[in-house]
Amino acid sequence: MKASQILSTAVLAAVSLAQTPPGFTPSVEEKLEVIFGTKAVSEPGLSLTRQETSRQPTIGTATPLNGTAYLWMLIDLDASTNFANPGAGQPATYLHTVIRDFAPSTSPNAGGVYVLQSSQTGPVAWFPPMPPAQNPPHPHRYTNLLWEQPGGRGWAIPQRAGNMLQMQKLGFDVAAFQTAAELEDPVAAVWFNVTG
Repeated sequence: MKASQILSTAVLAAVSLAQTPPGFTPSVEEKLEVIFGTKAVSEPGLSLTRQETSRQPTIGTATPLNGTAYLWMLIDLDASTNFANPGAGQPATYLHTVIRDFAPSTSPNAGGVYVLQSSQTGPVAWFPPMPPAQNPPHPHRYTNLLWEQPGGRGWAIPQRAGNMLQMQKLGFDVAAFQTAAELEDPVAAVWFNVTG
């Protein structure tokens, strides 16, 4: 096999393993299990409806986690800077939800998922996917990211990162938040599509 074929095969394998959308940084290979009621995001990029995603999902992993506390984020990569007329705006990332202190279970549920649970509702409360109707229809890529919290439960979000969560929902910069919050790369992720 030629070197270019080997490289091409390696690139395709890396793309197929990614649980984050193509081109998203950081790319994450470990799958975050996201389940809306009885409907699981079985593969990255699965299409779901607004109704199916209206309630906060259960999250977990297929393998046990070693940390004690995790931070979960949901972002829309295809929001518009113009909510009234999305087609007239520029594409922008919109921060939907950030919930802290998710503790992993030590044994899997009946579906084989190590469920993560939190008694917290923030710092950014659950806000469901609500893409506007567009003509032609335009799917929005909703991306779930899971980070291990430095220091475990009771971790204090650094002030600069906390300010970003409250003040910069439209045009949210995940990489800048990760740096400001002093987080390592996400440990798991998955994305799904919802069309308005």
